[in-house]
Amino acid sequence: MAEARAEQAAFPDPDTLIDRALILKWLYWGLFWLMFAPSVGVTISGLFNFPDYLGTSEYLTFGRLRPLHVNGVIFGAFSTLFIGLCYYVLPRLCGVPVWKASWGHGLVWLWNLGLLAGMAAMLLGANQGLEASEMPLAVDIVIFLVIGLCTVQFLVTIAQRREPQLYVSAWYLIGAFVWTVMNLVLGSFILPFGLQGINSAAFHGLFIHYVVGLWITPAGYVLIYYFLPASVQNPIYSHKLSLIGFWSLALFYPFVGIHHYLYSPIADWAETLAIITSMLLIVPVWTVLQNFFGTMIGRWHRFSENLPAKFLIMGSLMYLIGCFQGSTEALRSIQQPTHFSDFVISHSHLTVFGTFVVWAIGGMVYVLPRLAGRPLWSPLLGNWSFWLITCGISLMGLDLTMAGLQQGHSLMDGVEWLDALVAIRPYWFVRTLAGISMDIGMSLLVYNLMRTVLSAPARMP
Repeated sequence: MAEARAEQAAFPDPDTLIDRALILKWLYWGLFWLMFAPSVGVTISGLFNFPDYLGTSEYLTFGRLRPLHVNGVIFGAFSTLFIGLCYYVLPRLCGVPVWKASWGHGLVWLWNLGLLAGMAAMLLGANQGLEASEMPLAVDIVIFLVIGLCTVQFLVTIAQRREPQLYVSAWYLIGAFVWTVMNLVLGSFILPFGLQGINSAAFHGLFIHYVVGLWITPAGYVLIYYFLPASVQNPIYSHKLSLIGFWSLALFYPFVGIHHYLYSPIADWAETLAIITSMLLIVPVWTVLQNFFGTMIGRWHRFSENLPAKFLIMGSLMYLIGCFQGSTEALRSIQQPTHFSDFVISHSHLTVFGTFVVWAIGGMVYVLPRLAGRPLWSPLLGNWSFWLITCGISLMGLDLTMAGLQQGHSLMDGVEWLDALVAIRPYWFVRTLAGISMDIGMSLLVYNLMRTVLSAPARMP
């Protein structure tokens, strides 16, 4: 009896460790960005087929709106949801509340008001000209401060944990925040002011891939490694595989950023190293996917009823396809027809949105009803959301892949640029329809989650 009481004292009820109001603030803002950023994307995709439909205002041109879409998805939708979910996940992994959790109530406003200021600045024409680092220096400083303070909070929490075992999600959380603090120094303070010419291009290739591979990727792993076992009530398939995935990601990904700059004046040895490490990324990809599908063993019979698991597994399938694209397009023979084509846009959508934003959606669908103390308002509407998002991103990935291959081979065959442009306009129209499907699905999901929070109390099943 005494041992049982001691164990209970050592591992308190996880629900008492979290700050519900704080998590909800982050998730509400994440829902806003989830509506805003993809809607901007589908709005500007219409310009490819109907160049004048937004009028002639300088504020509604492609060059002004595209940075809102890119930064809104990366820093708005995904990162806001991820940070909010960290405040839910970490106390449960560590057995202690987040250190200085009260900071988070200020950080959530600093983060999102900073992003809104950055969006307004880019809309008005302030742009540093570096993809994923377009926002003004003042906003970069805000992003750096928030990520830095969150890093301190989470590292101290992990250091004070009661659970002796460091679960794999905590490994990836440490990596995501520590690596990104260092990367933001490069992208926010060194690249815009300290590098020029080909060196700027090379290091920008590194920076943007560090955003994807050392922030979004490990952050996504934090979410699926926690929420997939939790949602299907099955332990992770293999802890050893998870560690192989972590260390291979840490070893190989820092060198892949130049693989979009083949056939450039960048040193040939750097390009070759990027190609080799891009192919070696198959190791972390396959290990984590084996872990995710292995975790589902014995749980597939209830898969259709489990909405969070459906989002997480769908994202895993997109990850398999998108990373296959990413590795193969790093080969010189494949990059020749795909470079600067819609093939690359297909890859970015399948991975950033189709995988990582979808994993964040899966975590949110798991967490928000539990924070509200009631089940999802409408499972039927939830399934409609899932299929609209799934069909939309699948169609977009296939459509843009086909468009990119046609673009590249037209260029290689000497087709006139304008003729090649006219030939792929149908693909761009399908892309817009796919984006509309995704937007409708996300709108229904946000409505469903808001009704879940606002509906009358109900007993959780």
